[in-house]
Amino acid sequence: MSKKDKNVDMNPEHAEEQVVDQVELSNEERLEEELKLEKDKFLRLFAEFENYKRRTAKERIDLFKTASEDVMLALLPILDDFDRAYTEISKTEEKGLLKGVELIRNKLKNTLESKGLEEVVLVSGDAFNADNHEAITQIPAPTDDLKGKIVDVVEKGYKLGDKTIRFPKVVIGQ
Repeated sequence: MSKKDKNVDMNPEHAEEQVVDQVELSNEERLEEELKLEKDKFLRLFAEFENYKRRTAKERIDLFKTASEDVMLALLPILDDFDRAYTEISKTEEKGLLKGVELIRNKLKNTLESKGLEEVVLVSGDAFNADNHEAITQIPAPTDDLKGKIVDVVEKGYKLGDKTIRFPKVVIGQ
């Protein structure tokens, strides 16, 4: 032992002070460690809560955007029936009936469009894309430039906002 160590060991007052300092230091260290742990828990809990708020807000917005999807899907066959009726009645000479069907069809269509429904516009000759179209059948292409392209649209497709709720059903040229 060095001379300095002997003095400390020999002097009972210094030995007692050292023990008290070590106990206080260990209590302070323990409290600081507990404080760090509690701060860490708090920060994690706060971050988790912020993520929860963000997630629920996003889910709420998505719900409002597509809340009417089921109703829209239920009304699409009715809109299709009006389109078919309009086409058939326009072939006759019943102008009054044609005007009435046209008024009801336009009112229904405008109401659905005001709620976010959009028709997917396709014409004969557009390129077929399996991600955006539903092929019902293939027929021999009337011309060579229609091979692999849309020849006819059997059922219109519709979008609600950015989401396609019904894909257009098409016939492809072979």
